[in-house]
Amino acid sequence: MTTTTPEQATAPVPPRPDPVKKKRRRVDMRQYGILAALAVIILLFQVLTGGRLLYPGNVSNLIQQNAYVLILAIGMVIVIIAGHIDLSVGSIVATVGAVAALSMNNWGLPWGAAVALSLLVGALIGAWQGFWVAFVGIPAFIVTLAGMLVFRGVALVLLTGGTISGLPRAFNSIGSGTLPSTGTPDLITLGIGALASLALVVQQLKGRADLRRLNLPRERTLSFVLKIAIAVVAIMYLCYLLAYNRGTPIILVILATLVLLYSFLLSRTVFGRHVYAMGGNLYAAMMSGVKTKWVNFFIFVNMGFLAGLAGVVSTARAGSAVASAGGSFELDAIAAVFIGGAAVQGGVGTVVGAVIGGLVMGVLNQGLSILSVDAAWQQVIKGLVLLLAVAFDVYSKRRTGR
Repeated sequence: MTTTTPEQATAPVPPRPDPVKKKRRRVDMRQYGILAALAVIILLFQVLTGGRLLYPGNVSNLIQQNAYVLILAIGMVIVIIAGHIDLSVGSIVATVGAVAALSMNNWGLPWGAAVALSLLVGALIGAWQGFWVAFVGIPAFIVTLAGMLVFRGVALVLLTGGTISGLPRAFNSIGSGTLPSTGTPDLITLGIGALASLALVVQQLKGRADLRRLNLPRERTLSFVLKIAIAVVAIMYLCYLLAYNRGTPIILVILATLVLLYSFLLSRTVFGRHVYAMGGNLYAAMMSGVKTKWVNFFIFVNMGFLAGLAGVVSTARAGSAVASAGGSFELDAIAAVFIGGAAVQGGVGTVVGAVIGGLVMGVLNQGLSILSVDAAWQQVIKGLVLLLAVAFDVYSKRRTGR
């Protein structure tokens, strides 16, 4: 028979956890801060330019002119999350552009085969650099610095220091063309915007339902609804502007596909988890069984592939291949990634954040150009923006640490 002592009878009973209490997830203030910064920059230049920044033609040009940096930023964010850097992407862009132009004008390949060959060349260059980084153990900084010199020289050799122009119109449309239009406004563009908005709402609601079903922390309802509403308004307004220009740029469809694909790759696949694990703690990742050499190898193969795609897009946009193409592209991509919230030490970053960072750089370029600001001062301003973005990241981490 069990007896109860007076001490046990008067001891307070610990409260039971409430099984229905909602678990709240902290809002990612870094991502919201980036979005807020982009909105402030757009509004500022909209006022300073007298409303010219968001003219339909300027919005379409903004997308097409900055497509290369957005494509490179998608690959670069994976490289930086893993704790590496790639300085060779600008030179790869020039080399791949030369291969694309030569294959169409000199080798007689149709433009579709030329594009496939260009992407293959980019992937092979990435495999070459990934071999030295992953299996030989040379730091990526050194390997890609050498690659920057080597492939810039290859571009000069292929083009003999000249220019190849007169490329097929179908190829040029990759960088400057649009989808078929129904007129003004373009109903196809508005329909694409409506479908994209619906898909976003469904995806967000499904994700929230999954968190609720698993009893995991989730964002507050007000913040969640506000986030979706702002995103839908932004998508529809963008499509509205494009619908009153020439319609949906082809490159915008390519960019949207890449963002969806690589967001899924990083957040929903084993490869993505391994990339984050290596950037967070390489030794722990190795002890956990992550095949770090092969992950590093494929990271650079992917970066070479996307640099090849950027080379195709920039060549199509320019309508010609030149050996000087891709100058400072690597710096623009790296700046976009860090402005987009990636950590300098690795382990942190998102594809969407990198794209937002690229848009920040693009809006700065567009707005300053409309205001006729001298090119030298444009460089000064962009450099200060990059410095402030990284300083904010360092400050946030120190504050969190305390």
